[in-house]
Amino acid sequence: MVDFFDLYLSEDCPYGDETTELLGISGKGRLRIMSREHGVAACMDDLGDVYRRNGLEIVSSLSNGAEFNAHDVIFEAQGDLPALFRLWRVSQTFLSLVCAIASSTRFSVELAHKVNPDLIIATSRKTHPGFRKYELKAVKTGGGQHHRNSLSDSVLISPNHLNIVEDIGRLRSTRKIEIEPRTREEAFRYAQLADVLLLDHFGPEELGSLVPELRSLNPGLEVAAGGIDLKLVAEYAKYVDIIVTSELYYSKPLDITAKIKKL
Repeated sequence: MVDFFDLYLSEDCPYGDETTELLGISGKGRLRIMSREHGVAACMDDLGDVYRRNGLEIVSSLSNGAEFNAHDVIFEAQGDLPALFRLWRVSQTFLSLVCAIASSTRFSVELAHKVNPDLIIATSRKTHPGFRKYELKAVKTGGGQHHRNSLSDSVLISPNHLNIVEDIGRLRSTRKIEIEPRTREEAFRYAQLADVLLLDHFGPEELGSLVPELRSLNPGLEVAAGGIDLKLVAEYAKYVDIIVTSELYYSKPLDITAKIKKL
């Protein structure tokens, strides 16, 4: 699998840095990455590894999960100036994305736990191609969990599956079976077969009456809600065990800046 950083650097600097070369920039320098707003640090170790692979020294770096405020230094490295210029924009963009995901996740988890301390905020597999490793790590850093890492590690029978295979009454699996019913009637039909029901696009009021009835049929049933606006997470947290979302992957990037100076 191609690493995100290798791909991004090959896109951003495929044939060398024309500007840095034209200006004759050389010698040693220091790069400092700072935030213009509050956030949660994520994937700092991954960024540090990239800098070390490029022969640069890490001066300071926040730990994953650490909170920062406007004007705080998030990451600082020093070494060869041309290498710092190659990594500058990639690093800034990377941190603006993953720290935004971690920040949004922490906010959503804290909001949900005020209502239901046991609720799990879990993300789907609708990640951006090539960026899944870091998006999932950022979610975990923010206090969320992964609902599905990939097609290979879980069973989720979706409406599209049900359109093709109607009779699923005899299914057996060593993994948990999760079913996404299309209707309220299907929810009752599959409640005793499933380990988890994913109730997508059901409103909180409807879940308030539906979930107790489903659990009366299967006391061990886990209920997940999907397709919701995370601004309403507290409303859903009252009734379900898990909230499944891909919204966190689309968090607005944090406003992060960088400065380079010569040593």
